[in-house]
Amino acid sequence: MKYRHLGKTGIRVSELSFGSWVTFHTQADVKLALNMMAAAYEAGVNFFDNAEVYASGKSEEVMGDAFKKLKWRRGSYLVSTKFYWGLHDGINEKNTLNRKRLIEGINGSLERLQLDYVDLVYCHRPDPTTPIEETVWAMHNIVEWGKALYWGTSEWSAAEITQAIEIAERHHLHKPVVEQPQYNMFERKRMEGDYVRFYKEHNYGSTIWSPLASGLLSGKYQNGIPKDSRGALKGYDWLKDRLTNETSLAKVAALEPIAKELGCKLSQLALAWCLKNPFVSTVITGASRVEQVHENMKAAEVVDKITPEIMDRIDVIFGVKKNEDDD
Repeated sequence: MKYRHLGKTGIRVSELSFGSWVTFHTQADVKLALNMMAAAYEAGVNFFDNAEVYASGKSEEVMGDAFKKLKWRRGSYLVSTKFYWGLHDGINEKNTLNRKRLIEGINGSLERLQLDYVDLVYCHRPDPTTPIEETVWAMHNIVEWGKALYWGTSEWSAAEITQAIEIAERHHLHKPVVEQPQYNMFERKRMEGDYVRFYKEHNYGSTIWSPLASGLLSGKYQNGIPKDSRGALKGYDWLKDRLTNETSLAKVAALEPIAKELGCKLSQLALAWCLKNPFVSTVITGASRVEQVHENMKAAEVVDKITPEIMDRIDVIFGVKKNEDDD
């Protein structure tokens, strides 16, 4: 496993990390979660991603129980959580980044995770109804109190992050240091667009999610939606149109010859492709079986096999036109 600095911070994250979205509690109990986390940890993973909203707080509880049983040295791993949607329908408790919600949120997450602090805490989405200055001050306080060591953003625009950084610099507060955007072969707009100049100027870190496009890039939806897959889960009906889109499935099929040439699985190719982006600090992987964890970790061996020529072939499949001014 290789490690990359999280932007310009002093900490380094494993280039492949492990996330609990969808699986923990929904598909994985504490025993399975523990086994998958152990497999990732043994492979060199040191970053475990979570969020308050995942399984309505149950995902954090499962991960917390797993940490307790695993008894790892706390300094040997990093863990994150995120706030925005909330767990209740109260007027000040959902879809907000107000100070009250953020302070109550971190306290609740630490209790569920059974930790004294998290390493990273994210604003899970931007909040147009709360002044960014209020959010920045609250996140600064959370770091100052030692309840989190760094803070960041998720799915914020480059302009919104820049504003947060400017406010923090003006008041000598802890600045956001990392963004968690969606990034995969299908979803490139921000990571290969607005963020590029921003990342260069601020050396911002990124912990990217959905590298397999909700499993589409694994190839398992080529013949329909398997009963044991994410696409068949209750509450994930919104995924079905995407997972059965004929145009998208054709693009995935066109990747298969490339994967065969490189001697890897489609999922490993997709994960390795994400790691070719120099602005990616870590790729958050997910799994519902220990075997999937082992399979995903092998993607690290594929990165160096992806040549510029291979990258160009993938761009052609996805209809991406190279800008002549690109470096």
